[in-house]
Amino acid sequence: MKIQSIIVLGGGSAGFTAAITLKRILPQMNVTILRSPEIGIIGVGEGTTPFFPSHFHQFLKLPMKEFYERAQPTWKLGIRFLWGQQEFFDYSFDQQFAKRTPGLAKNNGFYHEESPADWCLGAGLMERSKAFSRNERGTPEITLNTTAYHIENTKLVSYLEWQAAELGVIIQNETVEQVDREGEEITVLHLRSGGTIAADLYVDASGFASKLLGQTLNENFHDFSDTLFCDSAIIGPRQRQENEEIQPFTTAETMDHGWCWRIDHEHHINRGYVYASSFVSDEQAEAEFRQKNPLVQQTRLVRFRSGRYARSWVGNVIAVGNAAGFVEPLEATALMILCGQSRSLAEALVDSDAQPGPMLKNMYNRFMGERWDEIRDFLAIHYRFNNRLDTPFWQHCREKTPLHGAEEIYQFYRENGPSMLANAIFISPNDQFGAEGYLAMFLGMQVPYQKKHQPSEQERAILQQHKHLIAQQANRGASVSEALQVVRDPRWRWA
Repeated sequence: MKIQSIIVLGGGSAGFTAAITLKRILPQMNVTILRSPEIGIIGVGEGTTPFFPSHFHQFLKLPMKEFYERAQPTWKLGIRFLWGQQEFFDYSFDQQFAKRTPGLAKNNGFYHEESPADWCLGAGLMERSKAFSRNERGTPEITLNTTAYHIENTKLVSYLEWQAAELGVIIQNETVEQVDREGEEITVLHLRSGGTIAADLYVDASGFASKLLGQTLNENFHDFSDTLFCDSAIIGPRQRQENEEIQPFTTAETMDHGWCWRIDHEHHINRGYVYASSFVSDEQAEAEFRQKNPLVQQTRLVRFRSGRYARSWVGNVIAVGNAAGFVEPLEATALMILCGQSRSLAEALVDSDAQPGPMLKNMYNRFMGERWDEIRDFLAIHYRFNNRLDTPFWQHCREKTPLHGAEEIYQFYRENGPSMLANAIFISPNDQFGAEGYLAMFLGMQVPYQKKHQPSEQERAILQQHKHLIAQQANRGASVSEALQVVRDPRWRWA
């Protein structure tokens, strides 16, 4: 049967992103969001990867003007890791290590001991707390190719709701009381208001509850707790202090029993401590968190389970966001994978003329399963090789964390060093992190490898000249505050 109507269950960032993507790509489709008035928006700061602006502004071609006015994001160039033996290292969204500077015998990763801060513009800007370079007129070059966002979730959902309505998505405030099914097909939703509603396809965006895929269809859950040991988070904001810079990056800081994030918004800073409750009590974790963050205001506790459902598309139900899976936000993957899910679903419906068959669903499930597993494996590297602290938690991580699909990548790196051949042989072309991501973490944590390269004097001179040019650009860069002033000027025009 050809799909002509879709119900999206859930009115958070997942539900609205899926609905907007479907309606934008398939404008003839009848798309309805059921949003429960009893479920509030999770008010945490969100960090994204460059995939998020690419999805909204390039794939969906949604105007940037309205997005910046309503969502009010700040910019993120990468992640600063207080991780491993160095004071810190920066993982830039720009290319630092998996590229070769002209004149060098090997790619940049082999010259890591030469201090990589100015090997790419992104890292150079992060080093100086700048967001963008400036053009010859002195105007910030606000580009999105290697830039992501920090967004307050309530403002993001407010923008998404407005955009969905603009596109013609129907939004109903309803709570689903009961779900009827026949085999692997949902037949009707019973609403608390007394009515019923049905559609050809159901998008489960109900968060951790996974009301349709998990609760109703009882899909098997693949637990990641053998690899990712953290299961709790304490979250709390603090006000920005007078003259305190807005950092253009997320910070991930090693803690005794996990790690702490910092996400900078314009007027406040969001902090969160992700930890393993099997190693520390909630009260002890709160005390450790507040000792590091004395200015944090009221906190709240969130429990989570890392893992994914075996299939995210079952019958006429497809789950997105936390309803399909969840891993801790160490690499800001939540919105990234949500955009990928939404885009893949829309493209699947277009290619199948809205009549998806079993093989297409199987392909989608395999593709999305691989993406979740890649995230797990990439995060495993963060835990296995972080030797900053010697607490029982981190000892356990170094001794007990399996790398799964990243094991071959690690073994190749250990034998051959930061060679780009790993990208061609062991890293999937669809991998969300690529060779750059793996090398940033291996080299940042100073994971040893065998085949070192001794730079010649000529290579050292080339590196110094290249870094000098990057440093000149970065020193002239614009801060987040300066860039915000520019885009809010009435004379500013988005390309």
